[in-house]
Amino acid sequence: MIRSSCRVSLTLRGNRTRSHDGSEPRTPNPELSFLRLKTCNTKIVQSAGEKVIPATLIPGDGIGPEIVDAVVMVLDSLGAPFAWEEHKAGMAGVEAHGDPLPQPTLDSIRRTRLALKGPLTTPVGGGYRSSNVRLREEFHLYANVRPARSLTPGGRYENIDLVLVRENTEGLYVGFEHYIPIGDDPHAVAIGSGVNTRVGCRRIVEFAFEYAIRNRRKKVTVVHKANILKALTGLFLETARDVGKVYESKMPMEERIVDACAMQLVLNPWQFDVIVTTNLFGDILSDEIAGLVGGLGMAPAANIGIDAAIFEAVHGSAPDIAGKGIANPLAVMLAAAMMLDHVARNDLADRMRKAIDLTLNEDKIRTGDLGGTASTKEFAQAVINRLNRAES
Repeated sequence: MIRSSCRVSLTLRGNRTRSHDGSEPRTPNPELSFLRLKTCNTKIVQSAGEKVIPATLIPGDGIGPEIVDAVVMVLDSLGAPFAWEEHKAGMAGVEAHGDPLPQPTLDSIRRTRLALKGPLTTPVGGGYRSSNVRLREEFHLYANVRPARSLTPGGRYENIDLVLVRENTEGLYVGFEHYIPIGDDPHAVAIGSGVNTRVGCRRIVEFAFEYAIRNRRKKVTVVHKANILKALTGLFLETARDVGKVYESKMPMEERIVDACAMQLVLNPWQFDVIVTTNLFGDILSDEIAGLVGGLGMAPAANIGIDAAIFEAVHGSAPDIAGKGIANPLAVMLAAAMMLDHVARNDLADRMRKAIDLTLNEDKIRTGDLGGTASTKEFAQAVINRLNRAES
């Protein structure tokens, strides 16, 4: 992996060896493909064929480094085109740089415009502001795409295939909060404000419709709370209706109040296909939807924006099991498949997903949270074995 403080040597098959400073990586010849990057002073072997795509790698906190490492093993075996720059964020960023979102990390994402991220720890009730939220704001990552698909049969729900599209930069997550002191209590009253703009609402709803059309989905459901939050989510619904009229010949639209949607997802999730909603509602509903397919360990996410795209697991850093080698890497693995789709390597993304399905359902190799006994690396190796068998 390219690290900002080291020099690396690139050995291109059929080309001469050259070096460059890892802090300012240049994109190699676009006619050359897969770049394997491991450590400082390590040669990088690249074979001819496809272009190399620079990308930022953020291992994260807790279980993050071990699951990200396992996923990079799989991407390595797959022949993915990414040239990684590894950087820190979250608690790892605080420990290394005194900042949960260090400047070298931001600079790398700004340069590559593409990142794969492990979970980052956010202190509860105090401490620093969420690095995830800061990344969304910094790079205008307005669309959070969270697909949920049944991977293992025999659960409470079968054949789930839903996509939630969440507005990612507005709503109640803008962080406009303050306290009002009364008497001796400095925190007697807490006030938080939400912000939705017509531009932001239009942008996310249009994104949802375009996603649904491009991926041959069946319909778009707009989820709101305009019956109570008449201004904040009323604007969202009003704008969504306007957008829906533009797309009505291509994609049907329906509406749900958020609490009714939450109930109906439990009673009959198959009635939904693509759901688009505001920031807070999307955060809550996406976790509920993940529960339909086995939990957050199966839930990937893409954060798509004007200036960059960042792919991640939905789950947290799980410090209680960090370092034990038992964490499920599936969410980051599926996020990496979404990343491959994003860079138009759908062929590799499909191969990865097929290998995952076969590993889970034919080989019956699963991590403990899915009823198996495989370690993090054992599961990754099983997926690699499936990829290798498909090539032979």
